[in-house]
Amino acid sequence: MPITRKAPTGILGFPVAPFNEQGKIDEKGLEANIQFLLDEGLEAIFIACGSGEFHALNTSEYEKMVEVAQSVVNGKVPVYTGVGGNLSTALEWAKISENKGADGYLILPPYLIKGEQEGLYEYLRTIIDSTSLNAIVYQRDNAILQLPTLQKLLDLPQLVGLKDGYGNMELNIQLTQTVGKRLGWLNGMPMAEVTMPAYAPIGFDSYSSAISNYIPHVSRMFYNAILNQNQELVTELYQNVILPINSIRHRKSGYAVSLIKAGMEIIGLPVKNTVRPPVVPVDKEDYRDLEKVIESTFQKYPKTQKSVLS
Repeated sequence: MPITRKAPTGILGFPVAPFNEQGKIDEKGLEANIQFLLDEGLEAIFIACGSGEFHALNTSEYEKMVEVAQSVVNGKVPVYTGVGGNLSTALEWAKISENKGADGYLILPPYLIKGEQEGLYEYLRTIIDSTSLNAIVYQRDNAILQLPTLQKLLDLPQLVGLKDGYGNMELNIQLTQTVGKRLGWLNGMPMAEVTMPAYAPIGFDSYSSAISNYIPHVSRMFYNAILNQNQELVTELYQNVILPINSIRHRKSGYAVSLIKAGMEIIGLPVKNTVRPPVVPVDKEDYRDLEKVIESTFQKYPKTQKSVLS
């Protein structure tokens, strides 16, 4: 079957890495997380990426998470994995992704080193060219591509998208308006709902939604409001849901990951507020504040279908 060379569009699901009391991957919790995202209509599953604590996984755990994702998704939507960091490990995990039947992978930044553009090009080219899978490059931290570098990578048919987590809108406009529809453009900023109204007009037609792990109906409501230019609803959701959660997220480093697990636990999904160092779990006061926001959200914006919230 020929590979579809197109990046996913819409709202993208990024499951977490649930851990049990022994600190091992909780496969049942992961299955529930992925099934919840599928039931809520998210357009793709990105497994073992940033929200999935990519940085803290070993190879056997990574392989297991990919297997669980493939089993639960079962071809309903595309499955992308996370690769990156050390080049040797990135190549190994890219091959695992291919062997397990993933549709593609998101290439996270290389480990620690801030390279020149030529070095970044060689790092990305080596990974992208190592398999036939679709590849999306993640623009953030020590991996910021300038236009000439990205244009060189366009020779590789496997490259289907760029996910931006950097937030330089001048650079984003230069990239999107020059490269155009050759690539899919994904908003990967932390709490991407905050910035999506600025990204959508320049060609970013998808985003990774952290809150979709616990209030996906709000993610969908917000995304539709942007597409329909319903500014009144966008502002209302900002004031009542998105900005209050974002304020809590900024209280401690690492809450970009652990706050997701706290939200999932609050609505009744089998995921404990447990993370691996250096990320820290959400403390009690912040947890209670998030609980209040979520309860208020369900009161103001009840789901039209059965909710996980008991």
